[in-house]
Amino acid sequence: MRVVLTTLLVAMLALAGCKPPTPAEPAAGKPAPAAPAPTAESGNGMSIRETTAEIPTLAVDTVDGGRFDLSAQRGKWVVVNFWATWCAPCLKEMPELSALDAMREDVQVVGLAYEDITPADMQAFLKEHPVVYPIAIIDVMAPPADFATPRGLPTTYLIAPDGKVAKAFAGPVTARDLETLIAAPGKPG
Repeated sequence: MRVVLTTLLVAMLALAGCKPPTPAEPAAGKPAPAAPAPTAESGNGMSIRETTAEIPTLAVDTVDGGRFDLSAQRGKWVVVNFWATWCAPCLKEMPELSALDAMREDVQVVGLAYEDITPADMQAFLKEHPVVYPIAIIDVMAPPADFATPRGLPTTYLIAPDGKVAKAFAGPVTARDLETLIAAPGKPG
């Protein structure tokens, strides 16, 4: 009986935590704060974010022991690529993204491995599939808060030099696709 009550209490607390907070009334003459990006509970404890922030933040530890901070890249185009070692289209685009990163000083690529893998296994994988850009392993149960939860892989974002999302890609992307957007007249950033 005690186990059942404890389980019930934990479930009630968990459900209470999933309820979105009620926004506070704005003070007179002041704009209301920006609403948080909508999320949904997937049923397995994972929050699913439906939208990406206009100017996303991202700070992650990389498998080489470094740190990648998106805000430190202002002034450059940034390619944020969600991928996995088991994803054939992801593996196909890795050499192109690496070449783009190596060829252009105004472009920085970061790979976010969206899978359950150990850093040691990822480092071994990268010895077989080397890239010049940083790679971080992302917790699939807690993906980066400012990016929509990937619905498929690869998922790629082109971030303009001003930090705004210029374009989101669902599926494979080529260096040519990215360079065309970067060179387009009236481009963001």
